[in-house]
Amino acid sequence: MGENRDSRREKERENYASKQKSQKQKNTLIAAGVFAVIIAIIAFASYTYYEKIAVTGTQMSGPPGAGKLGDEHEHAAILVRIFGDKFDFSLPDYQVKSPYIHFESQNGDTIHRHASNVPLGFLFDSIKVGFDDECFVFPDKKAEHTFCNNEDYSLKFYVNHEKVPTLSDYVLKEDDRILVLYGNENQTQVDNYLMELDGLFIQKQ
Repeated sequence: MGENRDSRREKERENYASKQKSQKQKNTLIAAGVFAVIIAIIAFASYTYYEKIAVTGTQMSGPPGAGKLGDEHEHAAILVRIFGDKFDFSLPDYQVKSPYIHFESQNGDTIHRHASNVPLGFLFDSIKVGFDDECFVFPDKKAEHTFCNNEDYSLKFYVNHEKVPTLSDYVLKEDDRILVLYGNENQTQVDNYLMELDGLFIQKQ
C-alpha cells in the first residue's frame, strides 16, 4: 500500500514536471513569436522611413545637390532677434522637421546638419519659415508675421562676427555662430548680441 502511494506521488511529480516543461516551451514559443513580430515591424518602419527619404519629394528628401544623409554631422549656434525679441526655435513646431538639417532635443540654439551641401535656407523651409535676403516670415496659430527690409528696419546677417549679405545658400560649418537681426540696431546693440551669441552652448550629440 505504501508502495502504491509512493508510486502515485512519483507519477504526480512526473506529470507536474511534464506540465511545467510544456508550459515553459509554450511561453518560449509565444515570446519568440512576439519578438519576431516586433523585429518585423521595426524593420518595415525603418525601410519605409529610408525609402521615403530617398524617393519622395517631401521634406524628408534633401535639397538638390545634398550629400548622402549621415555623411557629415556639423553643429552651429544661431541667435535670431526680431525687434530685440529672441525667436524661440525650441518649440515643437520647429524641432526635427527634416533629417538633413534641424533643431533637436528641445534645443533652439544649436543647428544640426547631417549631410553635406545642405544650406540654411533648407532648414527654414523645413520649419515653414520664409527666409531670404529681404524678408523673414513665420506663421503662428493666430497670424502670419512678415518682417521685410524697408526705410526704417532691415535684416542683418552675421557669421562668426562677420557681416554677410545673405544666408539662404550658406552651408554651416562646425562651431559657426550665426546671428540674424531685424530692426534698426546700432553697432553697440549689434556687439551686445554678438557677445550673447558667443555665450550660447553648442549642443553636440
